[in-house]
Amino acid sequence: MREPLKFYKMHGLGNDFVVLDCMDGRGMDFVGQARKLCDRHCGVGADGLIAILPSVVADCRMRIFNADGSEAQMCGNGIRCAGKFVHDFGYVSTLSPAVETMSGVKTLKLSLGADGKVTDVEVDMGVAVVRDEALAYGMIALSVGNPHIVSFVGDVMKYPVESEGPRLECHPVWPDKANVEFVQLCPDSVLMQRTWERGVGETKACGTGACAAAVAAVHAGLASFPLVVRLLGGDLHIDRDETSGHVLMTGPATLVFEGRLIPDDGTSSGSL
Repeated sequence: MREPLKFYKMHGLGNDFVVLDCMDGRGMDFVGQARKLCDRHCGVGADGLIAILPSVVADCRMRIFNADGSEAQMCGNGIRCAGKFVHDFGYVSTLSPAVETMSGVKTLKLSLGADGKVTDVEVDMGVAVVRDEALAYGMIALSVGNPHIVSFVGDVMKYPVESEGPRLECHPVWPDKANVEFVQLCPDSVLMQRTWERGVGETKACGTGACAAAVAAVHAGLASFPLVVRLLGGDLHIDRDETSGHVLMTGPATLVFEGRLIPDDGTSSGSL
């Protein structure tokens, strides 16, 4: 019988993940594992699965799989969890680790609590690219390492996200589907946001989505940096470096518990 596989349950503002430590280079069926482990009735339960892998260009590599098994290019809440993981479990000692993703290498700044563990993470998300500001009235399409559609609404808590989210997710401007952000403008540089994530559904938070919402609001002349994006799971702080134009996202990362998985025949095959 194979050895049980250790996993970690982590979240960023309620956007939760099953995290697998693959820094020893092990391969497995990540797609199949994501579908099984993210099931909230028959698995561990999560919005996605994160694999932490070795990298030749950064301190580690992060692969992120949605609950339906589809692989995402980038995940803002997930990369904060990855930064906490590699620091708190001793893979890096630097407070500025670099993480390789499908959308490039991202640099992090880690903040520590009194116990020496990571509490908050600032992520240099790179430059957000506006794709089509006239996609539809009140909507902006843009990329923050992954695709987003931002829709400004009057009352986000009453908005029919459950029906409008899947409709806009499949808009033809994004052949591979998109994450959809429903955003309400509030006083004092605050945006209230609900997120429909492709391959998942509505989630409590979306880091790249918060960045997309902030950039869209500034691009449309509705707000200015820095901004607070208020999500169902809590607040993210979004700013932009005026020199580089890079978007900076800051928020918490939390370890919930550790566990062990009893492997089946599909857990040790596949590639990195």
